[in-house]
Amino acid sequence: QVQLVESGGGLVQAGGSLRLSCAASGRTFSSDAMGWFRQATGKEREFVAGISWSGGSTLYADSVKGRFTISRDNAKNTVYLQMNSLKPEDTAVYYCNELGASTTDYWGKGTLVTVSS
Repeated sequence: QVQLVESGGGLVQAGGSLRLSCAASGRTFSSDAMGWFRQATGKEREFVAGISWSGGSTLYADSVKGRFTISRDNAKNTVYLQMNSLKPEDTAVYYCNELGASTTDYWGKGTLVTVSS
């Protein structure tokens, strides 16, 4: 049974940093492009960052470019999101999943990031 467990969220002041982790179990994701997504209250889930299976290619939403860094450790079946210079508008529940996951696919519970001004 596939499980994605996101962690590392919390309350941080604007300008601060957090590092999110996503541990996958049930099957290996080492050959899959993975991504981080977020959903703010009252809004649709949106793409944040993506990474190729090898980690050699990354992609970011314009809103986080230059501030967030996605990485992965295939040996640990884990994906990370380093978030720096956080802004109040980054407040959301953050999820990881395969890059092409749809809304009807399995999603983990996410981890809540709250950025105070």
